[in-house]
Amino acid sequence: MCGICGTLATRPGTLVAPAEVEAMCATLRHRGPDDRGLHLDPQARLAMAAVRLSIIDLAGGHQPLSNEDGSVWVAQNGEIYNFRALRAELVARGHDFVTHSDTEVIAHLYEEQGLDFARSLQGMFAIAVWDARRGRLVLVRDRLGIKPLFYAEHDGQLRFASEIKALLAAGLPRRLDPVALHDYLSFDYVPGPNTMFEGISRLQAGHRLIWDGRLTIERYWDLPGSTPPEPIVDDTRALSAQLRTRLDDAVAANMVSDVPVGAFLSGGLDSSLVVALMARQSDRPVQTHSIGFREASYNELPWARRVAAHCGTEHHETIVEPNIEDLIHELVGAFDEPFGDSSAVAAWVLAREAAQHAKVVLSGDGGDEIFGGYVIYQADQLARLYRRLPAALAEQALPALARRIPASDRKMSWDLKLRRFVEHGRADPLAAHGSWRIIFTEAMKARLYGAHFRPAGHDSLDLLRAHFDRTQGDDLLNRFMAVDARISLVDDMLTKVDRTSMAHSLEVRVPLLDHHLVEWMERIPSRYKVHGPRMTLKYLMKEAARGLLPDAVIDRPKAGFHVPVPAWLKRELRPLVDHQLGAETLTRQGIFDPAYVAELIAADRAGKANHSRNIWGLLMFGLWYDRFIERTPV
Repeated sequence: MCGICGTLATRPGTLVAPAEVEAMCATLRHRGPDDRGLHLDPQARLAMAAVRLSIIDLAGGHQPLSNEDGSVWVAQNGEIYNFRALRAELVARGHDFVTHSDTEVIAHLYEEQGLDFARSLQGMFAIAVWDARRGRLVLVRDRLGIKPLFYAEHDGQLRFASEIKALLAAGLPRRLDPVALHDYLSFDYVPGPNTMFEGISRLQAGHRLIWDGRLTIERYWDLPGSTPPEPIVDDTRALSAQLRTRLDDAVAANMVSDVPVGAFLSGGLDSSLVVALMARQSDRPVQTHSIGFREASYNELPWARRVAAHCGTEHHETIVEPNIEDLIHELVGAFDEPFGDSSAVAAWVLAREAAQHAKVVLSGDGGDEIFGGYVIYQADQLARLYRRLPAALAEQALPALARRIPASDRKMSWDLKLRRFVEHGRADPLAAHGSWRIIFTEAMKARLYGAHFRPAGHDSLDLLRAHFDRTQGDDLLNRFMAVDARISLVDDMLTKVDRTSMAHSLEVRVPLLDHHLVEWMERIPSRYKVHGPRMTLKYLMKEAARGLLPDAVIDRPKAGFHVPVPAWLKRELRPLVDHQLGAETLTRQGIFDPAYVAELIAADRAGKANHSRNIWGLLMFGLWYDRFIERTPV
């Protein structure tokens, strides 16, 4: 795993400054503390750099790397799991190698396949290729968006980097993007291709950027988002057996490493199944890592211990009791953008503790989007029935009942779920699906913005609709899952995994997002994912796990990876909330209406409503704004 960055002169007569790229690279040191390298094009058209966390070919994998004659240079962040097979094919075709690293394979593969080289790669990657003969720069991001890549055109130069902080180190302007802010308030993260910085973009999953005199962005891979017409085996036992084989293959591929590989273990189905498969393939006990909380409804450690004992792992666990305020400031600095998904706190502590014992771990991320694990998929199914109810019952009686249920700070808060369901259940299917996740509705945002701030003025659900319209077929749930995989999986879940792990020089691999496995699951009708009258989530995955894990682990209700934010906001973080979201700070920033924010906080503290996600998102934005835009010392 690495961090990469670089600058290309795009205006005639412009030369790149190696010192600038060195400064960019220095901000990425946490991503690769083991090595650092720079390549400067002889004509000073391009400079690219990389920092390296040594996982494959510990001694010889220095980056950037080139082909035999130095006409093709490559820097990559990630891991190519099939690099040995590709290397053998390239050697047979006459290519000479000087290392055993996966990065060198990319240089020779580009010689053979040109722009389509990424189609042959199995793994997670963000890659920069400089073709000196053609004067062509190619940036490529992996199919599912596991590894990040950002870019910006400014003052006759095209700059790219694994993290935004490296671009800022090159002196790019720091301006708030109102479109990104509007979407952040809806989703708690910034969906691509935008970032919270105007003029800085993220390369989206499955895309490549080409500069050869002009800038072009192309999609080279996509989720079909529909069940193809060709027949599949319509039999649960046969399908679950096929799935187990494919899961075995994915885990085996992700265990390729020249250093020991551990695992995150929450006690949920996804991570537990990954650990069980690792244990079958490893000749030594797997090192597993878990975290828990003092708040009982948030603590999953007993389940993690049960799985660890069942699989015979060497288990490590930690109770989250840090100074939450200090930790939040660390998160803001690591993410470079406001990030309102509070589970980043747990992910941060988990990565920090795991990094004391390992360089590489496997996680269960991606299972919900690919196998059908979110409760909102059950809500999507129920909404079809809800729309058939008489209007008086659905639009008056049930909403009135939902409003009478007291607000709760518990993790599995039924009051919040029911209120959200009756509020949106009768909307059109896509609007309802998107609304289950919305933090600030469009109506709330209209009240939230201050009188002197000019908002973007669009409906954030239009983003979901644009992705939904690219899917096809009658299987509505499969189409919803494809939308989630394109947006929230990439820009929320995988962003969280990358930033929290790489901040601690820890590589996290996600075998459930092996693209062969994902493509196969796309062919499976949604009835095998959310199954039967009980709407069993991850049905096929659960059947594939039988015999590998205890049934109690397989069949227990989904818990999720949450932290006790409602309690923290009322206790440990209360002074920070009062300062950062108080009238003085909000007036200085000039973005949000202090009176409306005070109204949200008061209702939350009085127990009249659970606005903890709204308050947390505003808090994270405010801290980011002061640090990155106004550059107020922490």
